[in-house]
Amino acid sequence: MNIEAIHLTVSSSPHAHTKNTTAVIMRDVCIALLPALIAAIYFFGWRALTLTLVSVAGCVFFEWGYRKLMKKDCTVGDFSAVVTGVLIAFVCPVSLPYWTILIADLFAIVLVKQLFGGIGMNIVNPALAARAFLFSWPSLMSGSWVRPGTNISILSPSLDGVTAATPLGSLAENALPPESLLDLFLGKVGGSLGEVSAAALLLGGAYLLIRKVISPRIPLAYLGTVAVLAVVFPRGGNDCFDWMFCQLLSGGLMLGAIFMATDYTTSPVTHAGQIVYGVGCGVLTILFRYFGAYVEGVTYAILIMNCCIGFFDKLGVPKRFGLVKQKKGGAEK
Repeated sequence: MNIEAIHLTVSSSPHAHTKNTTAVIMRDVCIALLPALIAAIYFFGWRALTLTLVSVAGCVFFEWGYRKLMKKDCTVGDFSAVVTGVLIAFVCPVSLPYWTILIADLFAIVLVKQLFGGIGMNIVNPALAARAFLFSWPSLMSGSWVRPGTNISILSPSLDGVTAATPLGSLAENALPPESLLDLFLGKVGGSLGEVSAAALLLGGAYLLIRKVISPRIPLAYLGTVAVLAVVFPRGGNDCFDWMFCQLLSGGLMLGAIFMATDYTTSPVTHAGQIVYGVGCGVLTILFRYFGAYVEGVTYAILIMNCCIGFFDKLGVPKRFGLVKQKKGGAEK
């Protein structure tokens, strides 16, 4: 065999033992996000769509512009920027001004992703990092939540008389939300536009599992840990199971567990590491929700665990064939 004729392509993660390319995987993620987008349009009107489209356009433009400026290969065709744009919109209120979400796009694509080398090289999830950055404008991010069923203006939304509290606001006061569990499941509640409907997110998650884009280990470990801790430690004298279901169906937990924590680049690859990673996300989420000043703990829980995947990847790694441990006082074999 002529060794010189063999050409190997070495690239960064995500890696998958399949014929699917990164573009195919990212397109599957986009398809899985469609039910949540449709639910957002149904509950919040067409501004949910326009805000998402603006975010996607911003991410694609900033990635194209940065790669062009740095004279690097164009990577917008892998659809990773599209996924980031959709997820940034999903973790924001539907009333967020367009200029604000474009700043978030710039932060996520250039500072979090491209400056670290592009797809597969970032150390934290770009969409969640952008959401954390957007709390530089707390009044825009958490000051007012649109009541479901209210169609606000696409250009300049007026929120007078159309705002509503979120279920997490009630849980932070040790009280169950006024909405029924069915409303929480379907999404008839206030919140960020892509996180309100647990039903739509679970439908998208099922699609990703069927397509084998994600493994169930991280979502199950994450959600299971939150469920167990909520049952064991209910607050305010509430029924433990009511409290548990409200915790699971409120805020960005479903979106984070299914679409954020499972990001190939910022999650462990070993099976044991994925389980420990998911459990850690769940523990931190409950700690933030119970004792933090900020009622939602998903963003910071996942970001913190993203920084620890180097340690988690060491869990469950099989021993190399033929390796013999060094004996005390002896030579290594």
